[in-house]
Amino acid sequence: MRVLTASQMREADRRTIEEIGIPSMVLMENAGRQVVAALEATHEDLLDRQIAVLCGRGNNGGDGFVVARTLHQRGVAVSTFVIGRLTEIRDDARSNVEILGQLGLTVVEIADEQAWELHFSEISECDLIVDAIFGTGLNTPLSGLFETIVADVNGSGIPVIAIDLPSGLSADSAELIGHCIRATTTVTLAAPKLPLVLPPAETFAGEIIVADIGIPPEVIENLEGPRIELLTREALRAAVPPREPDSHKGDYGHVLIVAGSVGKTGAAYLAAAGALRSGAGLVTVATPRSAQPVVAAMAPEYMTVPLDEEPEGTLALSALEQVLELEQDVMAAGPGLGQGPHITAFVQELIEKSSGPLVLDADALNAFASDPDRLQSEGGRAIVITPHPGEMARLTRMSVEEVQANRVEVARNFASSHQIYVVLKGYRTLLATPDGHVFINPLGNPGMATGGTGDVLTGVIAAWLAQLLDAEAACRLGIYLHALAGDLAEADEGEVAMTASDLVGHLGDAVLELTATRRVESTPRDR
Repeated sequence: MRVLTASQMREADRRTIEEIGIPSMVLMENAGRQVVAALEATHEDLLDRQIAVLCGRGNNGGDGFVVARTLHQRGVAVSTFVIGRLTEIRDDARSNVEILGQLGLTVVEIADEQAWELHFSEISECDLIVDAIFGTGLNTPLSGLFETIVADVNGSGIPVIAIDLPSGLSADSAELIGHCIRATTTVTLAAPKLPLVLPPAETFAGEIIVADIGIPPEVIENLEGPRIELLTREALRAAVPPREPDSHKGDYGHVLIVAGSVGKTGAAYLAAAGALRSGAGLVTVATPRSAQPVVAAMAPEYMTVPLDEEPEGTLALSALEQVLELEQDVMAAGPGLGQGPHITAFVQELIEKSSGPLVLDADALNAFASDPDRLQSEGGRAIVITPHPGEMARLTRMSVEEVQANRVEVARNFASSHQIYVVLKGYRTLLATPDGHVFINPLGNPGMATGGTGDVLTGVIAAWLAQLLDAEAACRLGIYLHALAGDLAEADEGEVAMTASDLVGHLGDAVLELTATRRVESTPRDR
């Protein structure tokens, strides 16, 4: 599902109106009616409610006038307010406010603070507020009367249904540009907008409902500019191919995991377990010689290979030739390797001398902190990196705060400049591809903020890459299933008690849930 900027939304409207031939009044009518449909779906007692519709002077306000008319026609008690003068309303919004007048409905003008203070007592007695003040066109902070309105509405405790965006948010940024309405539900038109799917702005949007207002899907699909998509179950369920009855383990890829060290054997196990639970036909863990017996004892399903090591139990540089001789379709490296000059040299030479697909995480990424330009893909080779914000900060020589404030741009720029796939972990994990596309994963929960879940993700992505032989598809599917397994584990164990092993144990349920082979109980967050 594509996520649009303000300019892309305007262009989608223009093409629909001018090239497809659907009048703008029809789009506004559809928008208002979809908001009412959402109200009816979420409030069974709507006829018993008193609703206040707060309208701006532009198209968002026009949508609000349609909402007010439709609610009135369905027998719902509704009061309509315009923030400004009626004489300032233009175009389609003007037509719709005049229709209200023809029906005998009063639209109250609120042109200053005194008028707002006078009428807020009436608004505060309502059961629901519809926010139709500003839509996607806002790019400066609210001030004056609008700032007062936001403060009073938020302080009222009354549920708010926002049209397109909560007023005060900018469609082009997930950052807060100023004060904004805190909505209970946001009915966004045609497609999600960036502040509805990324923090911190998304926390002001409540439940998101995407409303079809008549803009053809091909119009949205063909829009130029940044391509950001929200991962959805509908788009991913077909990515899991059914298995043929006569298939064998060789059909599902051999994943080699270079991981672990003395004291960090669990990281190697979790990556291998993630790969096995994600369908890899064969998994081999290559690990330092003194760590190998421990890793081998943790599970019988994978193979292990002992590698040359340093005295402290980490990989020696001489282990490189051993690794390069091992059979594999996809190699994953990094979890639990440790750090030091020999690890840096090992990983850097591994990239230069190996030729197959690579998934790099944790200590394999730290090896490039001093020279990130060496982390470069050439000749179309698939290299996937899975940094958390701290590792991304080291690779880009930025602060963690700068990375977190610009997650989409940071991931996209690094992926494009290095021609690799960047999976930037964290709340709302992102995938950025070499061609500049960004995918946002809407699943996951705070219980996944525990040691080892990133190691599991490394194995999950490597397994799907071995099966699908398509790095973008493998990353999209991997991060979605990983987060869905986390949500299913959280439903069983809770956020506090959940561990990475719990997540591994729910990977199978996540695949069944995605493919609808067997439905499992889901949490409200999943839906």
